[in-house]
Amino acid sequence: MTPGTMDVIVIGGGAAGWAAALSAAQRGLKVMLLEKLAESGGSSAMSGGCLAFAGTDLQVAQGVADGPDLLFADLREVGQRVNDADLVRTYCDAQLGTYSWLKAAGVTFSPVIETAAGQSVPRVHSVDPADMVRALRAAAEATGRIDYRTETIARTLRQDTGGRVTGVVLDNGETLESARGVIIASGGFAKNPALLDRYAPHYAPAVFVAGAGSQGDGLQMAQALGAELRDMDYVKGTFGKHPTDESNDHSLQAVYKGAIAVNQDGQRFVDESISYKLLGDAVMAQPWHCAYQIMDQGIFDTGDDRVRILDFGRRLEEGLFYVGDTLADLAAQIEIEPDVLVATVDRYNAHVDAGHDPDFGRSHLVHHHGALRRIDRAPFYAYPSTAVVFGTYCGLRIDSDAHVLRADGSWIKGLYAAGEVTGGFHGAAYMTGSALGKAVVFGRIAGQAVAS
Repeated sequence: MTPGTMDVIVIGGGAAGWAAALSAAQRGLKVMLLEKLAESGGSSAMSGGCLAFAGTDLQVAQGVADGPDLLFADLREVGQRVNDADLVRTYCDAQLGTYSWLKAAGVTFSPVIETAAGQSVPRVHSVDPADMVRALRAAAEATGRIDYRTETIARTLRQDTGGRVTGVVLDNGETLESARGVIIASGGFAKNPALLDRYAPHYAPAVFVAGAGSQGDGLQMAQALGAELRDMDYVKGTFGKHPTDESNDHSLQAVYKGAIAVNQDGQRFVDESISYKLLGDAVMAQPWHCAYQIMDQGIFDTGDDRVRILDFGRRLEEGLFYVGDTLADLAAQIEIEPDVLVATVDRYNAHVDAGHDPDFGRSHLVHHHGALRRIDRAPFYAYPSTAVVFGTYCGLRIDSDAHVLRADGSWIKGLYAAGEVTGGFHGAAYMTGSALGKAVVFGRIAGQAVAS
């Protein structure tokens, strides 16, 4: 397969890129996929492996009533209605078909997780994220229509005299042409200090975990052609990252099982049921940008070792929890005044008993789901937590067909985008599973659109 015969070029080999490549190839197109690193996967392969789907067979088997309309309502509410309603609606209408399409491509899903950020009902469908990318790649390559190039860096987008995108120019000066256009799936910019300083200076003290290729290349290439950006004010970190441990890249979400978050002064500072992106903002405003997730044995026992963000047992084995026979003992270990921590937990337990939290308005474990739990059964646990930036959740403005748009709403002809490089879908906050979900749903849509 030679460059001159390409129908479409895909930039980026994460979940969005391989979903786009597979989708386009299944419609008879010849696809060249460019990956700047030695191996594909990117931030997708490093993620928690959660996808937000609604109305699946797994939910039905677990007695969960869900569907596109409830998913739409939750996504809009979590995004504080600054997200693009058309994009959200497109996702909700396409996600169930994408779930079946992924299974047909060889992706294996685990049972639905009970509690997760921004969800009124359980809808997180978990996968091994690296395995999912590998399955998409294998299915795409099995079509015989993929030219996959690693260690290949696209630098600029090529246009014809009419302004249509017709290919890319590589960093070595080579030009690659494509008959139908280019799909940008190059990820975010969590590894680009200059862009982070411009768009997220408030997260400078946070921990950053992302694929090494997350440099904002595709974002800047499209900007050079006049692409508009969306949600750039909403770069946020995820609450729950241990501030000193380097072996665990993922956050821990004990708050969604009933834990409370207290700062170094031993005080609660937030409604713990809100999106962990908003919790990330809240913890960054605390002393030392750090807090503790406080729980008892009853809450600890609800952990789920199948899910990285809920695997309490492994974190305990690794010595990351503080454990005390009493709350006073626990407080002494984390250098909080014992009387203060005891009073904070007692006050919270009283709110649980009364069914109302007048301090912060918490009414559920997470979003609109789950009854609150008292913290009263020894031993007691504390997990140090700061914010970690896994992705940038903002970027190029696209429409429901993954067309990249200018500020006036016109399409930069021949240019498509999917995944983390795009903005407008999440809005002000984040639902668990919506980033990886967005990658595969809109990657699939981009492949369909370029072939139509």
